[in-house]
Amino acid sequence: MAFMDRKLIVSGFLLAAYTLSLTATAQVDNAGWQIVGQNINPANYYGITVANGMIGLVSSPEPMKVKDVVLNGAFDTYGRGRVSNILKVFNFANMNLDVDGQRLGSKDISNYRQTLDMQKAALTTTFDFKDKVSVRQTMMALRHLPFSQLTMVEITARKDCEISPMSVIETPENLKEVKNFYSEIDRSHVTIRLLTSVAKSPSGRHTVAASNSFIFEEPHGQEPDVIHEDWDYNMHLAKFKKRLKAGTTYRFSVVGSVSSTAHTADPHNEAERLTLFAALERTERLLIRHNAEWAKLWRSDIIIDGDPDAQRAVRSALYHLYSFVREGTGYSLSPMGLSGLGYNGHVFWDTELWMYPPILTLKPEIARSMLEYRFERMSMARQNAFSHGYAGVMFPWESDTDGQEATPVWALTGPFQQHITGCVGWSFWKYYQVTKDKEWLRTRGYPMLKEVAAFWSSRVEREGPGKFHINNVIGANEWQENIDDNAFTNGMAKTSLEYAIQAAQELGVTPDPDWKLVADNLPILKFPDGVTKENRTYDGVMIKQADVNLLAYPLHIIADENSIKKDLAYYEPRYSPDGPAMGWSVLSTLHARLGNPDKAYDWFVKSYKPNEVPPFNVLAETAGGTNPYFATGAGGMLQAVLNGFGGLEISDSGITQLKTKLPKKWKSLTIKGIGPDLKTVQVQ
Repeated sequence: MAFMDRKLIVSGFLLAAYTLSLTATAQVDNAGWQIVGQNINPANYYGITVANGMIGLVSSPEPMKVKDVVLNGAFDTYGRGRVSNILKVFNFANMNLDVDGQRLGSKDISNYRQTLDMQKAALTTTFDFKDKVSVRQTMMALRHLPFSQLTMVEITARKDCEISPMSVIETPENLKEVKNFYSEIDRSHVTIRLLTSVAKSPSGRHTVAASNSFIFEEPHGQEPDVIHEDWDYNMHLAKFKKRLKAGTTYRFSVVGSVSSTAHTADPHNEAERLTLFAALERTERLLIRHNAEWAKLWRSDIIIDGDPDAQRAVRSALYHLYSFVREGTGYSLSPMGLSGLGYNGHVFWDTELWMYPPILTLKPEIARSMLEYRFERMSMARQNAFSHGYAGVMFPWESDTDGQEATPVWALTGPFQQHITGCVGWSFWKYYQVTKDKEWLRTRGYPMLKEVAAFWSSRVEREGPGKFHINNVIGANEWQENIDDNAFTNGMAKTSLEYAIQAAQELGVTPDPDWKLVADNLPILKFPDGVTKENRTYDGVMIKQADVNLLAYPLHIIADENSIKKDLAYYEPRYSPDGPAMGWSVLSTLHARLGNPDKAYDWFVKSYKPNEVPPFNVLAETAGGTNPYFATGAGGMLQAVLNGFGGLEISDSGITQLKTKLPKKWKSLTIKGIGPDLKTVQVQ
């Protein structure tokens, strides 16, 4: 178990939750569920994240600390590029510990080990402080309470000593006008002690608040006395003292919540109310509900027999995607999820083309929330199209919480990487193919596809029959700017136009005849030998990532096997080794579908292994990169497994399975919980 040793004699508030955990994990190999960080080097440490789709808590090499706390949906203008950035908010999960009056730190501890239990989304840190105490701390972002976290602490005395644990709220530099509060709410059966901080975001646009409280195991009236210390505006804490006899273990918990005016009108009171609720739920009930929610998520899983490293990597990818998004929010996924401030927390094509397909396959109810993010921002996309002289909707390359173009001005991808609009339309039809939800198609799917089609109809330049063009764009290969007739852009425009026609016909609506005219007349350019040409002036230079090969998968515009092989043979050696992880996964998927499982396996390994960084093997964007966790790469790698080796295909027939072969190293591949019916398939 990640947050408890099976041999530990557990008492009090943890007993029921512990029993539940044993039941849930009895059937699995712990090695397939746990990621262990040991021999930790603080100078070469990339944290792992526990998140619940709303808050992300990023681990630290420092004992009892959290590096970052990220709050989904809360943005303000500061930092990179004069554009909106997702907020780094109060660190309300930090702790200090004094033992016999000495503050412990990384220099004074030994046997430091951190273990992520992916099944429970719980990070456990264990260490010894000199010869005095052993500490076990388990932290989780509660899945059933989107704005709340729970930390459980066990301190075992190795000799008689006095401990002084401290719950700390620290303010990051970006927040201003900080106010700190401490209050005690007394009832006949309990006393709740609330440590609270409130501040303004950098521009003053939002108010942010965080609150936390101890949960003690002792009966009311026998809890330790809690003292509040307000050091300065950047940090305050609540602490207590306890004398321990050698061999005894003392247990307590801390619950905390965070909120902002991006989520509620009164975040100060809301954060305190949520903390009060969690504190009175108590640890056992919080654990039971948190574990139950993750058990539901893991009904959809991928099991690889014969390759423990691939199993760990794939399950880690699934864990992170599940952690970074949640059902019913209308929030989407940034390339780095909730693992930090990478790419300002903005939403790119990374969502629709890379991360969305695995989620749609395994969790369509969560995929629907991701689509709602785009639907709710159609008015801003409509304004963006209008501002650029086009009809319909033109989605931003980098989308913030308002859906405006949030790409820094110096990056030309903002106005020119227009294939994103086609990716959005593509993803909407894919959802209908999986769910066949006609009411959703009527109220969400077709209204979106209609506007996407209107954009492409207005965007093309018409020189006559067979001579329609999309000029002056940036394609998926961002290293070539302001090019004409890019293969992926034209291919995605054609595909989204055809899907708009299908959606209209499905609803008994007459589609605009111009949509078919445009789709039929957009070129996919070829070299004289039949290889697909990336753009009108492409001359064979090195490329950043997949572009042409995306026409074979996932677009299926190029379906002839010989043509797919030609394009692979030409472009594979032109992929830059400095390119992002998801490019290699496309090559893996295509080779798996072509019946080359071992070559597909080589590309699959390349899509994640060189990008792993210590101590948890979290994914960076590129080999040797330092900006984990790269959820886009996780999405691509999962497609290589689901749609490559697993042969899963999303089409008008729903989710079907192609005949595929496994690499020699794999004995079997089992995919559970597919689609709305939670089907299971196996490849051997």
